[in-house]
Amino acid sequence: MNGESGMPPILYEDNHILVAVKEQNLACCPDESGDENLLDILKEYLKVRYEKKGNVFLGLVHRLDRPTGGVMVFAKTSKAAARLSEQMRSGDFEKRYLAVLCGAPHEESGRLTGWLKKNAVNNTVYLCPQGTDGAKLAVLDYYVLEKEDGLALTQIKLHTGRSHQIRVQTAGIAHPVYGDMRYGGENARKGKLALWAYSLSFTHPVLKERMRFLCEPPDDETPWKKFDIRAATRP
Repeated sequence: MNGESGMPPILYEDNHILVAVKEQNLACCPDESGDENLLDILKEYLKVRYEKKGNVFLGLVHRLDRPTGGVMVFAKTSKAAARLSEQMRSGDFEKRYLAVLCGAPHEESGRLTGWLKKNAVNNTVYLCPQGTDGAKLAVLDYYVLEKEDGLALTQIKLHTGRSHQIRVQTAGIAHPVYGDMRYGGENARKGKLALWAYSLSFTHPVLKERMRFLCEPPDDETPWKKFDIRAATRP
């Protein structure tokens, strides 16, 4: 934990970017709840470490849902923020997740394609027919890595970054993420949501080098401890 109480692990930092691990149930940025969030924690870290006066710039490039943990990159300059955001739009920004699904999909690997719409009033996303007003295309690939006790450790690669996408699409095939009582209903199991952003790959906005960062989920916790997490996250 970098030796500082409550400080998120920082995987990499230079003059342009900062890569850190978001713990589960911590907001990634300020919201209407007013709760503590990773962006503000990291801004305070930069302010103290570099003895900066006034406001500290740290750009939010992408998001993780509050109950999802894992690796995130932040931009320390506006130029880095713009270039990383462009990578997000062009598809050069690759995010991979590990999820423990309730039950194993019939196919060991496959692609899930659907249309999602968000209800902003209750912050819930649902599958809907193509052509529905406000619906957005959602695409992901999944690979079942290991099965144990009616659960399936699954690697997921996103092709689109829709809100709650993994949770909604896996629930849509009756194999919700472990702990997802919102979308999984009676098919889910009670517990902490077993969804983790373990791999992040992008081109450095200034150095132009391809970079990849890995972060394992908490393998001492249920249900992760049922599986060989180290093997699953091996490059």
